[in-house]
Amino acid sequence: MSEKILALLVSLVAAGGYGAVVLLMAIQSACVPIPSEIIMPLAGYALAHTQMQLVLLATVASLASNLGSIPAYWVGAKGGRPMVERYGRWLLLSRRDLDRVDHFFARYGSVTVLIGRMLPIVRTFIAFPAGVARMNQVRFHIYTFVGSWPWCYVLAYVGMKLGASFNSNPRFKALFHRFHLGVEIVLLAAILWFVWTHWRNRVRPEEA
Repeated sequence: MSEKILALLVSLVAAGGYGAVVLLMAIQSACVPIPSEIIMPLAGYALAHTQMQLVLLATVASLASNLGSIPAYWVGAKGGRPMVERYGRWLLLSRRDLDRVDHFFARYGSVTVLIGRMLPIVRTFIAFPAGVARMNQVRFHIYTFVGSWPWCYVLAYVGMKLGASFNSNPRFKALFHRFHLGVEIVLLAAILWFVWTHWRNRVRPEEA
């Protein structure tokens, strides 16, 4: 991410306020890989100046995560296994992926979503498999909120505490750029790994 794009995101959050945070976090939670590791520190930097504002920001972001999860959850719940078995190959999804989801939810239950919401990358995509597994929707939204809140709070806290150093301390600015570059590299590597492994196996008859 270039410095210009970073400045654009800062301006977007600063100008749009909580509405911009809601929009970005909802999109991020709808299986669109916009890293919350970048959104929330910027939001903390631009919007949180007191402890109360920090709590409010984390709460708003967690509710937005719930909002964005609804479409992905219902696509998974309504389409379920038949939809993935029929159209999943176009998204590089297979029966093996469904079996893994079923096994994981059968073994760990609803706590899968709670833990998944605290993990980078995983938290972006967890709503769809939760829908496929037909997880109770009320429990899904509760666990989404509970799992998202500490994650959003910590990231916003970092942005609030270190935000003042962003423009005054060149070394901190360089460190932050390295951080979000690392986030993007990890995200890109995960996407490439997923595409490569699934594309390589997509023609196998047992995964058709």
